Amino acid sequence: MLLPMAPTDSLFLLGESREHPMHVGGLAVFTPPEGASAADVRAMFDAAMFDAALIGDQVAVPFRKRARRSVTSLGQWGWDTLPHHEVDLEHHVRRDALPQPGGMAELMTLVSRLHGTLLDRSRPLWEMHLIEGLADGRYAIYTKIHHALADGASAMRLLRDSMSEDPHRRNMPTPWQPRNPLTAVPDAGVAVSGGLGSALPAMAWDAARAAVGEVAGLLPAAVGTVDRALHGKGGAVSLTAPHTLFNVPISGARHVAARSFPLERIRLLAKHADATINDIVLTMCAGTLRAYLHTRDALPDNPLIAMVPVSLRAPNTGAGGNRVGVLMCNLATHLPDPAHRLETVRNCMNEGKAALQAMSPAQVLAMSALGAAPLGVEMFLGRRGPLRPPFNVVISNVAGPRTPLYWNGARLESLYPLSIPTTGQALNITCTSSDDQIVFGLTGCRRTVPDLHPMLDQLDAELDLLETAVGL
Repeated sequence: MLLPMAPTDSLFLLGESREHPMHVGGLAVFTPPEGASAADVRAMFDAAMFDAALIGDQVAVPFRKRARRSVTSLGQWGWDTLPHHEVDLEHHVRRDALPQPGGMAELMTLVSRLHGTLLDRSRPLWEMHLIEGLADGRYAIYTKIHHALADGASAMRLLRDSMSEDPHRRNMPTPWQPRNPLTAVPDAGVAVSGGLGSALPAMAWDAARAAVGEVAGLLPAAVGTVDRALHGKGGAVSLTAPHTLFNVPISGARHVAARSFPLERIRLLAKHADATINDIVLTMCAGTLRAYLHTRDALPDNPLIAMVPVSLRAPNTGAGGNRVGVLMCNLATHLPDPAHRLETVRNCMNEGKAALQAMSPAQVLAMSALGAAPLGVEMFLGRRGPLRPPFNVVISNVAGPRTPLYWNGARLESLYPLSIPTTGQALNITCTSSDDQIVFGLTGCRRTVPDLHPMLDQLDAELDLLETAVGL
């Protein structure tokens, strides 16, 4: 009997259209083991698919879930777990090759096109593209998975957990194959807190459930949150976001771009600036957005506001003390001095964190849902409303693996995140760290933001400016 899926999952199916694909993605680039080539990596995947077809039981549960409606689910979307033999791996696992010269530009062009196409709802909602043809001998894998099935963080975790820290380990499963029960990841149908802005509807549902029994405390929290917004202080709600060229209806075509930076370089800058790594990330993005809009004579007088998912842990507590909330950050795009922008960002984030830490977990969720509610309404309606945007851009920072990872000896060199632009939010910036580097992944509507490369170059320039500002 088909049962309704969680309302937060169904929202991403109900809000999806040709103009609004609702899947997240990741691009992993591997260097083959010593003495091997990209063709050898492809051969390992081919062997895994052959074994799966031969044995017939080699597809993990998250990759067998199909969205379906039924009388028993009262017409609502539910998850139907297919038998192993009904999952057509030849459909889900695809092979692509790059045209010459096979550089990162050609790779990003291909991934941009793949990221803009809808997943087939008659099948489990995922695809994996094995991409060869990189001129330097590396091998790329682009994976996309519907947000109803997994959020960006859990999708990244599925990929990471298929790898090992041991470069000599062999006979490893592919990401879609079951793993040892002792090391199995959580069911991807359950949202994993990863700090991605696209997970906000889940936060709204959690807030509604957690609010039971705390109604009396929600009103003072809401009054305080709105008061902070009225006075321009950091918190979960903003009332000052100006209209920008990013806050318009979008098309279905996507454009993705990414740039890597040494993590130690940003960590050293944060230390000298008495700031966090996330403060540096936000300030780099702030300067980049300022320059992008200024060159197009579209920079508003009021500063842009970023919606920033944050993970908050109470002092002297273990993992159970984690809190996940949303903060609206003043990016100070009206200020020409990068040092002043960093000061504004740091103060705003510190104010917002202090405000959330003074609340109960239910209040944090409720206020975060309040700040993101306008975006949820627009997502559901599929159009940009007539009012001012609740914020101008989503900037997320997802922690990745801290050590080198390998799949059958092939080293993971880079992990690029791809996210979801929505109506009224034509640009998404998601960062993820991997080993010794941090990657800025930009996902935009191709019609609204046709060229993301100037932003990548500006990120380089902003990092140089910030280092100069603090005396490095």
